[in-house]
Amino acid sequence: MLTADYKSMLLEKIKEEALQTGITRTLSSGRRSGYYIDGKLVTLDPEGAFLTVRLIFDMLTTIDFDAVGGPTLGAGPIVGALAAFSYINKRPIKTFIVRRDSKKHSTMKLIEGQFARGFRVIIVDDVVTTGNSILQAIDVIEQEKGEIVKIITLIDRQDGARERFDSLGYEFESIFTRVDLAL
Repeated sequence: MLTADYKSMLLEKIKEEALQTGITRTLSSGRRSGYYIDGKLVTLDPEGAFLTVRLIFDMLTTIDFDAVGGPTLGAGPIVGALAAFSYINKRPIKTFIVRRDSKKHSTMKLIEGQFARGFRVIIVDDVVTTGNSILQAIDVIEQEKGEIVKIITLIDRQDGARERFDSLGYEFESIFTRVDLAL
């Protein structure tokens, strides 16, 4: 199957299962919106997880990096599925997640998984609005001397994240935007 086929299948899945319209919600950014995209309904679904990581896996083929990770909770399902998919496809990718708060016992880590100082990393997330949660994760990674190679999201709500990432010098790509969802 072609990448375009996977992309159109994933877009339909998002529209059918994750997109909620007609209700006003407060987003994690604090902004109010007349639509909501519950990315976890796609990234935690067997077909949705496969389609998401298949597209991301293809996007990574020409990039030099050491690991893929991002903020919990949005990146968690993506990186878990990506680790398994990459192993099955004989190109294992190390993955990690960044906690909002450090672990309260044992190692007290903020970064869980396959990450080491100096790693060149790709950041992933399901839905981005202003980019706050991604930038918080980036801050933790950079404190550990990680280098951000690229940011990839499933959906960009087009509410300022791209402009923020660009102004800070981060390369950003989303699989879909609000426009693709006809919003």
